Amino acid sequence: MNSSQAQNISSLADAEKADAADPLRVFRERFHFPKASNEMDIVYFTGNSLGLQPHNARAYVEQELDDWARLAVDAHLHAKHPWLPYHEFLTEQMAAIVGAKPVETVVMNSLTVNLHLMMVSFYRPNEERYKIVIEKGAFPSDQYAVGSQIRFHGGNTDESLIELTPRVGESTLRTEDIIETIARNGDSIALTLLGGVNYYTGQAFDMKTITEAGHQNGCIVGFDLAHAAGNLELQMHDWDVDFAVWCSYKYLNGGPGAVGGAFVHERHARSFDLPRFAGWWGHDKETRFLMGSEFKPITGAEGWQISNPPILQMAALRASLELFDEAGMPALRAKSEKLTGYLEFLIDQIGDERISIITPSSPAERGCQLSIRVRNADRSLHQRIIARGVYADWREPDVIRVAPAPLYNSFTDVYKFAEILRECLN
Repeated sequence: MNSSQAQNISSLADAEKADAADPLRVFRERFHFPKASNEMDIVYFTGNSLGLQPHNARAYVEQELDDWARLAVDAHLHAKHPWLPYHEFLTEQMAAIVGAKPVETVVMNSLTVNLHLMMVSFYRPNEERYKIVIEKGAFPSDQYAVGSQIRFHGGNTDESLIELTPRVGESTLRTEDIIETIARNGDSIALTLLGGVNYYTGQAFDMKTITEAGHQNGCIVGFDLAHAAGNLELQMHDWDVDFAVWCSYKYLNGGPGAVGGAFVHERHARSFDLPRFAGWWGHDKETRFLMGSEFKPITGAEGWQISNPPILQMAALRASLELFDEAGMPALRAKSEKLTGYLEFLIDQIGDERISIITPSSPAERGCQLSIRVRNADRSLHQRIIARGVYADWREPDVIRVAPAPLYNSFTDVYKFAEILRECLN
C-alpha cells in the first residue's frame, strides 16, 4: 500500500471499511485470540514469534488422541489418517508454501536439528573451500550451529566465518555488498547460509540473486526460512537453492515447538553418495520393515529423515496448512504488503524522533514485520504499549518488533496499534 492509498484509511471507520472489503477477512474468525485480564481488545502482532491457534487444531489433535485410545498400535495403519505415512499428508501443502516440488520437501524435526543435518551433507570443507558466509546478527541458533560445524571439521571461526555487516550508519545489508563479498571470497567459500528474513531487522534478502552469485562462484547456498515461510512468496525450486530449513510455530501457526521442515533441491534427490546422518525413517519405504543393516535412502528430501514423525505435532500443523492452502500465498502476500505499508505510513505520521523504522521501506525487501528502533533503548515504551493490550516483542538492544500477519490480522488492528503507540509516546 502506497502513501496515497494509506491516506484514504485515516480513521477507525475507514479501517473497518477496508476490513469489510478484505477477501481474506473470514480467516480471522478461524483463530483463537488471547484475552486480556480486563477483557480489553488486544492487538496480536507477534505471529513472528508464535502464531495463533487455529480453531480446528484441537479437533485435529483430538482425532489422533482418539485413534490412539481406540486402536493403539493399529492406528499406524488403520487410523482415520494412518500414522505410518502421516508426514506425507503435509507434504504438498508445505511444498506450495516454500515454492518447491513435493519430492524436495519434508516435514520433520526442528529447525536447528534440520540445519545440522543439512550441513552434514552440504558443508564439506577442504583446504581450498572452507568458509561459511552468514549475516552478522543472524539468529543465535544459526550462529551456534555454524560455529559448531566449523569446529567439528577442525576449523575456527576467525578463519572460516565471513559475517556480512551493514555499511557504517546503516541497519540493513545491501544486496550488492553481499554479492561483492561472495565474489571476492568465492574461491574459499564452501557455503553461503543466510536467513530468508533477518529476525531482528525484518529485512528480506534477495534469495534468487544471492543463490545465483553463490553458484557462479562454486558455493553451496542454503537459507534459514524461519521468518520467511508463511510470510513471503518463496520459490525455492525456481531460485535453484540447494537447501533450506524452517520452523512452523511462527507464521505457520503449528503451535509451540512445532515440527519443522526442510527443502533439498531435486538435483540432489539421488545424490546418495552425499554424507548424511542416517535413521530408519529415511530408509527406502519398500524395505524399511525388513530391518536390514544397510541404509538405502529414500529419493529426495525424505531421505534425510531420521525418526518416525511426531503425530500430534503434525496434526496441529496440518490444521493450519489447510488454511494456507485455502487462502493461497499470493493473496496472503498481497494483503501483507497492504497491511505493513499501512502500518509504516501511520508510524511515519506520528513523527516522533524517539522512534525510527529500521526495516527496509521497499515491500520487496521485507515481509510483514516492522522493527521499530527506540532511541536510548528505552524499554518503557514497550512496556506501556503492552499494558494497553498490544502483543509485540522487545529484542535487545533497542528494537520493538511488530508483525501484522495477513491470515488473521486486520487494518483495524493496525490502526489501533498506531493510535496506542502515538498515545504512549505522548
